[in-house]
Amino acid sequence: QVQLVESGGGLVQPGGSLRLSCTASGIIFSYVGLAWYRQAPGKERGPVATITRSGSTDYAASVKGRFTISRDNAENTVYLEMNSLKPEDTAVYYCRTEPPGVYWGQGTQVTVSS
Repeated sequence: QVQLVESGGGLVQPGGSLRLSCTASGIIFSYVGLAWYRQAPGKERGPVATITRSGSTDYAASVKGRFTISRDNAENTVYLEMNSLKPEDTAVYYCRTEPPGVYWGQGTQVTVSS
């Protein structure tokens, strides 16, 4: 059974930083691509950052230069380092395995507010 468990969300002031973690079980972690998605209230869920098996990364234009995705295959964990946070980054953040096998975590809330 595949499980993805996110952690690290919370309340942060504008300009602050957070690091999200997502730990996986039930898969051969080093074989899969991974992604972070987010969903703000009233909006569709959309991709934030992706990382391939080999470590290549890609980012949504709105977070490029502020967010960094990374992975630790020894720990079965993918991270999302978020800096210079803005109120518009407020959302529930989800990690996901990339196709062909797509699995989602339960999400972690990030709120950017003064």
